[in-house]
Amino acid sequence: MDIILIAAITQDGFIARHKNERINWSKDLWLFKKQTMGYPVFMGSRTWSCIKKDLKGREVIVVHKDDKPKEMLSKLNSEKCFIAGGGLTNTKFKSHLTHLFVTPHPLLFGSGIRLFSESIKEPELLLQKTVPVNLESRIYQYQYQITKKLR
Repeated sequence: MDIILIAAITQDGFIARHKNERINWSKDLWLFKKQTMGYPVFMGSRTWSCIKKDLKGREVIVVHKDDKPKEMLSKLNSEKCFIAGGGLTNTKFKSHLTHLFVTPHPLLFGSGIRLFSESIKEPELLLQKTVPVNLESRIYQYQYQITKKLR
């Protein structure tokens, strides 16, 4: 099964300014909706509370502090699933990820919620595809296969 971390990020690696931010700066919500439609999407409870009205038509699995990713993933019957944050949830699933879909935006926050809530050992990534998101702003999604697992 493909386990894909999908995120809009700033140039300095943040996915949000603070834990309760309603993301309105991302230009790739339309692509997120298209790519995740019909597939399970894991996200933390804070992320869910900020985005839930936008996610009709897909199974959203809210991840809680004591949940075990291996057990959660073993219950799925799908060719792929998505991990959609926040930083704590991304970190919890890091050793299970097979792909990383990131959309860097032309923003710098300086502080906030990072893609991963703790440091990771450098993985090996293989760029598989770039997807145009917003040609006027020259924003693209970069799709990587993770060839050496994150730890």
